[in-house]
Amino acid sequence: MAKMKVQPLGDRVLVQSVESAEQVKGGIVIPDTAKEKPQEAKVVALGTGKVDEKGKKLPFDVKVGDVVLTSKYGGTEVKIDDQEYKILNSEDILAVISK
Repeated sequence: MAKMKVQPLGDRVLVQSVESAEQVKGGIVIPDTAKEKPQEAKVVALGTGKVDEKGKKLPFDVKVGDVVLTSKYGGTEVKIDDQEYKILNSEDILAVISK
């Protein structure tokens, strides 16, 4: 099966969740269904860009490869080639995480 290529439109960004290491306190194991969704994600693709009132394209604040902090409930989850991604508006990206 051919690998699918996804290009977000407008000011949208395609991200993939970054799983953090599981830390269990007191020996309690938390099932996957009870865990919160990760808010850290890696930018996979950028859209075509937002256009202002004068028709000028505005640059993105992030670039492909950046690890970002996203809003908890923002975006649309999609599955591409058995991988889970999220398509977000650029406003749903809260910060770039530098390591």
